[in-house]
Amino acid sequence: MTVYERLSVCCDKKYRDFQSKLVPNIPKETVLGVRTPDMRKIAKEIKGTEEAKTFLAQLPHRYYEENLVHFFLLAEIRDFDECVKAVETFLPYVDCWPVCDQSSPKVFARNHERLLPFIKKWIGSEHVYTARFGIRMLMNEFLGEDFRPEYLEWVAAVKGEDYYVKMMVAWYFATALAKRYDESVVYVEERRLEPWTHKKAIQKALESYRVSDEHKEYLKTLR
Repeated sequence: MTVYERLSVCCDKKYRDFQSKLVPNIPKETVLGVRTPDMRKIAKEIKGTEEAKTFLAQLPHRYYEENLVHFFLLAEIRDFDECVKAVETFLPYVDCWPVCDQSSPKVFARNHERLLPFIKKWIGSEHVYTARFGIRMLMNEFLGEDFRPEYLEWVAAVKGEDYYVKMMVAWYFATALAKRYDESVVYVEERRLEPWTHKKAIQKALESYRVSDEHKEYLKTLR
């Protein structure tokens, strides 16, 4: 069976209608209506097979769910060089936020030093979802022990009117306010983010259970 045939078995029209509303920037007819656990199961079943190898080479895919299965497969690649190469091949074809946000390659967490230059390059991309992916990887992997204050500047420097990039910048700073408050609050105090992003970052921080009540009260004064 092809990946499309496997996905077709799991289609749910009602779920398709629901899912297509979450990704209004792609045509509804490209959404099959398959739930995430089913897609992960398909990726797990074909991982490492010739079927998977053939599928990964067949770009662009037609369906939203095919793109998700593609990224789920990439996330399981254990060799760092192979994984990065496959990710960079696929990123230009990513056309919506769920595909961009659903998958995080496991090998990245074990190779921070090698990963960082790629993240910086991705963040600087003019392709919306490549930039979004880069910011998300920086958020996921570098707000812990490997954090450096300069990373905040990388994200703050991202400009533009695309909603999905602006929202990712806001999400990054809201998370930074939870994990690296002292370094990140300066960007809010000095209003170094664009006005919409500034307000959205504060909103998301106020909604976060990881931000202390004391910090939330102060952030309210900066809206």
